[in-house]
Amino acid sequence: MNFPERFSNLPAYAFPRLRALLDHHTPGGDVVHMTIGEPKHAFPAWVTDVISENTGGFNSYPPNEGTPELRQAFCDWVARRYDVTLDAETNVLPLNGSREGLYNVAMALCPESKNGQRPVVLMPNPFYQVYMLAAISVGAEPVFVSATEASGHLPDYTSLPAEVLARTVACYICSPANPQGAVADHAYWSDLIALAEQHDFQIFADECYSEIYRDAPPVGVLQVARDVGADPERVVAFHSLSKRSNLPGLRSGFVVAGPQSTARMRQLRMYTGAPLPLPLQAAAAAVWADEAHVEDNRAQYREKYDMADRILGNVPGYKGPEAGFFLWLPVEDGEAAALSLWQATGVRVLPGAYLSQNDASGVNPGKGYIRVALVAPKPDVERGLTAIRDHLYGTQ
Repeated sequence: MNFPERFSNLPAYAFPRLRALLDHHTPGGDVVHMTIGEPKHAFPAWVTDVISENTGGFNSYPPNEGTPELRQAFCDWVARRYDVTLDAETNVLPLNGSREGLYNVAMALCPESKNGQRPVVLMPNPFYQVYMLAAISVGAEPVFVSATEASGHLPDYTSLPAEVLARTVACYICSPANPQGAVADHAYWSDLIALAEQHDFQIFADECYSEIYRDAPPVGVLQVARDVGADPERVVAFHSLSKRSNLPGLRSGFVVAGPQSTARMRQLRMYTGAPLPLPLQAAAAAVWADEAHVEDNRAQYREKYDMADRILGNVPGYKGPEAGFFLWLPVEDGEAAALSLWQATGVRVLPGAYLSQNDASGVNPGKGYIRVALVAPKPDVERGLTAIRDHLYGTQ
């Protein structure tokens, strides 16, 4: 049997790799899960009522392109959040979670070559692993651009050699960033759009953490694209209810793009997509329309930010996130720190190297970090952060 080689050299996915590291060791206390970004705050109680009221929809095949009501809910939310006007027929497409779109966008939009050469897809390093798989799946070369403290924990794509940019067909960018919590400001987005215009590539903006923040709401790529008068096809933006509304299991995300890009993604999705069942589409439309529960969710994360600042504020190198729900904590070696913490305290964190690839000099920019998710109930978060401080840093 012959199998494709394109996935043969993939590293183990982060969470099976973590289980291999930790699970044959006994935890040193009651387990506190601070690894995966699975929201645990309550979702709106009325969501189940909306689903119950629409159960008749389970008797029908759901439309791949989403109901008119759901598409309009996407547009209404973008208008409220970013003051950007969209067309529900030509600018938005529902997704079965944003990961579906982040993968298939490469299938739909990345050309087979550029300037007669193998195309390049840029991505931050560390990064959400689906970016790399999307690039590999379409035969593109993934180029990892380190997002370190020196670059504000965002990738500096403007620093890349001209020969790389000449082959670039797309770049992924996550803001607020997973795992560092850094936010791209108006100037960053404007510079990136200008670079994309200059070298003719698209920006795939993963903004699924946009509604979890400390102070001001993060600037969105759509509003900056409007401000600078960018080509409507230049930017593709992704959003999700998973983090905003604590509904990862509802699988409601959407993508915003120019009419040509939307049409290509819609065409591909007609063949490959997994549409959301109609009762869940009805629930999603109602959730996208409501902001009260989002404000409550954000307030709970702000309490956790304050808790992290209080407990870890004296830790050398600690910097609380601007947004999102992860801490990116400096350690000597992330894998050794995660194992030691597990064996001594039962607190489970993710080594930063599991989210990164080696850079051009052979250095993994995540090696000296651990990622800590603030999604657990507040007593567990407090206990976990205290254990991290005391065991890994010995700082009060």
